[in-house]
Amino acid sequence: MPFFHAVVWLDHHQAQLIQFDAEQSEAHKLHAHSHATPQHGSEVRTQHEFFGEVCDALDGVESILVTGGHTAQADFRHYVDKHRPALAPRITGWETVDHPSEAQLLALGRQRRHQAAIGLATGH
Repeated sequence: MPFFHAVVWLDHHQAQLIQFDAEQSEAHKLHAHSHATPQHGSEVRTQHEFFGEVCDALDGVESILVTGGHTAQADFRHYVDKHRPALAPRITGWETVDHPSEAQLLALGRQRRHQAAIGLATGH
């Protein structure tokens, strides 16, 4: 089922993605592949592959809240800006949070979505 909203929590090793609407939600977990070798840049390539998978999982989602640690968010934002610029306008917020449960993550996504809807309705 396609959803128009998503909240993502990520670090450099895993991502928890929840797509949702007012009544339903669907959760997915993605893990970075740990096949880094001593070769120069292989860790960066692995991170780019992982961030690419996260972006692919968000295909079709119109409103995305990205959460996680500050460094992971900054690295993901840089990846999106450089490699997936079409996704950038659909990211409606960035919030630093530390390992929320699935229920907490969904509640945060719905709260931010509700706040955005109120802001649109009142012109703020």
